Amino acid sequence: MIHFEGDRSFPLPIADIAAKLSDAGFLVRCIPDAQISVATADRAAWKLKPKLSFLSGSLDAVLEATSREPGKAVAFRIVTKGIGASATVTTRLEFRESDGGTTVHWMGDLVEVTGLLKMVPKGLLQSTAGKVIDDVWVAVTGKLMSG
Repeated sequence: MIHFEGDRSFPLPIADIAAKLSDAGFLVRCIPDAQISVATADRAAWKLKPKLSFLSGSLDAVLEATSREPGKAVAFRIVTKGIGASATVTTRLEFRESDGGTTVHWMGDLVEVTGLLKMVPKGLLQSTAGKVIDDVWVAVTGKLMSG
């Protein structure tokens, strides 16, 4: 298992941030180049071409809300599948007011990899996942700040 954790701050009210970041449909619409097939508050599904040298083809991904504490926290399970490999990630976002805005404390765990991904060194998985996480936060921040 690989663990990731961090904080992101936004100059927006906690109610707005919590509502949007608890919505699987909103989150999937933030992903550039995603071919979205399902986008509801509880579940999103999409296809995406990975920008990873060790994966080819396209990835099928599903994001499902697994728990919610309105205005306080949300948890998701993300499963991605490609040719000969899959990965499962669990995430939790916690919302708190700070300096007139909102701070999101996020945690994510890569809990399972199968197939070809099992052969990828842990350090490479960790650095690649870190880059993907950063890219997603940039896209989410752009959507949140553009209204």
